[in-house]
Amino acid sequence: MKKHQILLALLLVIFDFQVYSGSNCLGAENPVICADVPDVAAVRVRDTYYMSSTTMHMNPGLPIMRSKDLINWELLGYAYDRLTDNDAMSLEKGLNAYSSGSWASSIRYHNDTFYVTTFSHLTGKTYIYKTKDIEKCQWEEISFSPALHDHSLFFDDDGRVYMLYGAGNLRLVELASDLSGIKKGGIDQVIIPNASAVAGPEIGLQAEGSQMAKINGKYYVMNITWPRGGMRTQIVHRADKITGPYEGRVVLQDKGVAQGCLIDSPSGQWYALLFQDNGSVGRTPFVVPVQWQEGWPVHGINGKVPLQLDVPVNNKSLADTNIVSSDDFTRSNDKSMPLAWQWNHNPLNTHWSLDSREGYLRITTSRVDKNVLDARNMLTQRTFGPVCSADIKVEVANMKDGDCAGLIALQKKYGYVAIRRENDIKKIVMVSVQDDKATEVESVPLTNDTAYFRISCDFRDRSDLAYFYYSTDGINWNRIGSQLKMIYSMPHFMGYRFGLFNYATKQAGGFVDFDHYHISDQLTEND
Repeated sequence: MKKHQILLALLLVIFDFQVYSGSNCLGAENPVICADVPDVAAVRVRDTYYMSSTTMHMNPGLPIMRSKDLINWELLGYAYDRLTDNDAMSLEKGLNAYSSGSWASSIRYHNDTFYVTTFSHLTGKTYIYKTKDIEKCQWEEISFSPALHDHSLFFDDDGRVYMLYGAGNLRLVELASDLSGIKKGGIDQVIIPNASAVAGPEIGLQAEGSQMAKINGKYYVMNITWPRGGMRTQIVHRADKITGPYEGRVVLQDKGVAQGCLIDSPSGQWYALLFQDNGSVGRTPFVVPVQWQEGWPVHGINGKVPLQLDVPVNNKSLADTNIVSSDDFTRSNDKSMPLAWQWNHNPLNTHWSLDSREGYLRITTSRVDKNVLDARNMLTQRTFGPVCSADIKVEVANMKDGDCAGLIALQKKYGYVAIRRENDIKKIVMVSVQDDKATEVESVPLTNDTAYFRISCDFRDRSDLAYFYYSTDGINWNRIGSQLKMIYSMPHFMGYRFGLFNYATKQAGGFVDFDHYHISDQLTEND
């Protein structure tokens, strides 16, 4: 029995991943998730890591992921189903929440309770969600004003609780013991003035994205900043008291990998979980090894971010996780969606259904819209790298004149392949945004009521190209239109997504039935 225990202990030490140091790399690579998972915050509880992230205007929102090794992650669920029901989040009255919704979060475990927090300038509120059982992802909401920008929730050893927030000048506020709001008469002061100063005098992006931790009796504050003419930079400040004074330094300036948190493994190894702006696929998480020297966390290997990690388990393809997911829309009893799906803004639940026709997703138009970005009930999933494709089958016999339905590569500069019905004639169209204007690049007639569409995305070496295809039988595929040069843009502030849509331009009430959505981590042979 003792021999087995010794062997198990040795295996745990060996399997606790180390920095890649030679040709014996077992395959894990940075980024550990090649998809849009920005603003990463993480906590370890015993042998399990939990991570929260940002999905902006998508609902449900505030995704929660789980991992045993910091490399391979799976979705557990979301902290909220809807952030709010105002006009912007519901695409009503000409308003939208693109680039808005909820932003950077923090996640904590305190007194057997999990807490995940976020904020929204759209609503002017700070949100705290708590649960005893994170695996079930059933959260209780607390909210208050104002919206504390890029805050970090922090429970101190003396039972007091705080949020550190702001940009440039970082301010600490004490919260009420029940977390219902800022405590009257509590601490409320700037504790790190001009936090970006440690990165130089010429700063573009002031220090933000705070994450606070207490390690070996000292308080550490982690932030991103961006010197003008430089790159995204990770900085750390430390102090003996929570109110300071703080001293700071640059801890990482390589490949633009920055913003996130420090986290330790069960056997005492330290890492930084950060992210990189990775072109049109979005902001992708990186694991960076950390060594401690004289009380400072030294990031990377000789100041560099390793692209390979010596890990006993290879990175899984995202297509083999639940972060993205194929779907045949067959639900014998359970009518819920796979976790990978998120609606673009709030859905109108009376106008989509998995019940109207067994084995199909039905989307019915509810109003007339000007363009696809206004469409209600667009169902989306992340694209992912280095390459990926998605294809759908859609049945269109019940479209009304002026309707348009299909598959989109969604961002401000979007492209889609779809059926458009005009004057009772159906045609397949490829539309893309060129020079900030949506242009119908090519169309072909459709003589039946079924079509297949595919979009393939190539993110290798940041080529960021999307290709569009159609088929009338699901076997023989034809490229249509032009390739789309995908561009990550701030008006949407997220990586490209695949989306299923149906919108009306003349009259409401038409519907289409999506038969399947299939993903692959391969390109079409013609790409």
